[in-house]
Amino acid sequence: MILPWIPDHALPLIFAGLMGLALLLYGLLDGLDLGVGVLMRRADSDDKDMMIASIGPFWDANETWLVLGIGLLLVAFPVAHGIILGALYVPVAVLLAGLILRGVAFDFRVKAKADHKPLWNAVFYLGSLLASLAQGYMLGYYLTDFAPTWTAHLFAAFIGLCFVAGYALLGAGWLIMKTEGFLQQRAVRWARGALWLTAAGIAAISLATPIVSARMAERWFSLPNLYFLLPVPVLTTALVLLLDRVLAGMLGEEEVRWSWVPFAGTVLLFVLASGGLAYSLFPYLLIDRMTFWEAASAPEALRVVLAGAMVVLPVILIYTAYSYRVFWGKAEPLTYR
Repeated sequence: MILPWIPDHALPLIFAGLMGLALLLYGLLDGLDLGVGVLMRRADSDDKDMMIASIGPFWDANETWLVLGIGLLLVAFPVAHGIILGALYVPVAVLLAGLILRGVAFDFRVKAKADHKPLWNAVFYLGSLLASLAQGYMLGYYLTDFAPTWTAHLFAAFIGLCFVAGYALLGAGWLIMKTEGFLQQRAVRWARGALWLTAAGIAAISLATPIVSARMAERWFSLPNLYFLLPVPVLTTALVLLLDRVLAGMLGEEEVRWSWVPFAGTVLLFVLASGGLAYSLFPYLLIDRMTFWEAASAPEALRVVLAGAMVVLPVILIYTAYSYRVFWGKAEPLTYR
């Protein structure tokens, strides 16, 4: 038997953890370049090239984490995969269309004549916007348990807008860290503008989950759970206020010190929000309908897939860390030969 030391009942939890890790890393890594793409609409022509240069070595590989996360959902929880993606068919199609547009525009803008380049910049922006909106809508609608009501769709649409802001915040933080001068100062202003809508999205999700599920409400607000969990919203609020003060202090600086702080703070904000959401959902993959164990494939199949994941996942992690290490430092202007 493959991996005999792992108990059968632990396998669904391991796969849930791996899937959650893959989706979190996707949100952080591809989120930053989706955010840069969304922000391109506000940038000058020369700044657009620098923005693309800042994500050029990473953006395509970042999507690997989305493929891994959805792949794990398919092989480890096939019944839930069918229900979730069936209910989200339209936003998934929009997400794929956005990612395709981004990929095409990224390559074509390099080879396009000067008078065609603005078109491909606009396509790259549109693809980034569609992909961000679709991801937020998918999460929002999932949290309503796919309720067929206008309220559910409006909530999902609002979370879609907040996802755009969250990714813009990540992208702006990345640009603050990777650029200098005028573009860096513009990124500081973009980050301040995106911060509060991102915070509104986190607050909306935090309020919606206990409304959707009495079980979630009891997990958060019953005693003594409330005392143990109170640091999560307190830290989140403090982090938002701290980021606002840090960004305000960066305005007008000729040489921004601690330029990594906004990006690192945004990453921590995403991690806190994701951890709180994971706690709310556990142990259900479909809210109050299907647990990880009920949705999981047979233990024999999970062991085979896990053996492969134990090889593939470290390789992806090492490659990702290595690529970011090699291309660390300030972005340099694009040169095409």
